[in-house]
Amino acid sequence: MSDAAVFLDRDGVLNRAIVRNGLPYPPRRLDEVEILPGVPAALARLKSAGFALVVVTNQPDVSRGEVREEVVQAINDRLASLLPLDEFRVCWHDDAAECDCRKPKPGLLTRPPLYDLSRSVMIGDRWRDIEAGQRAGCRAAILIDYGYDEGHPIHPDVRLHSLLEAADWILKTMVNR
Repeated sequence: MSDAAVFLDRDGVLNRAIVRNGLPYPPRRLDEVEILPGVPAALARLKSAGFALVVVTNQPDVSRGEVREEVVQAINDRLASLLPLDEFRVCWHDDAAECDCRKPKPGLLTRPPLYDLSRSVMIGDRWRDIEAGQRAGCRAAILIDYGYDEGHPIHPDVRLHSLLEAADWILKTMVNR
């Protein structure tokens, strides 16, 4: 098994989600991608501490025919060119597919290459991310809380307001312990 990872949801954690009617949506075009403040610094600090940085993202708009897979890949490629990310794991399915990779199921976090989940963290901005991290057995599931207009049936281990705050918490709580 490899070292520990920080699993990161993409939209709302690395880049700004498009919020409509209180709910977050992914950008649908490359020119809509905006990296959130503090993200490069947070990722650099986590990487320096030895964590693998793995993006785990649901992209059901592809299976729904609302966006092309090439657009999602172009967004991922842009983020990979600007940020020190190690890997992207994408679920292309809608809930109807009942796949094991769509968060809140833990499949994106538990597929090879494997990481020591007891030393890993999931960071997301929605309840699906938190539940996936908890179901996978991550040491912590951190919610970046934007106050979206959706319920939180799952309680995060930690509730913060940015990836930079999450990096601070991880480095203070988990490194050298």
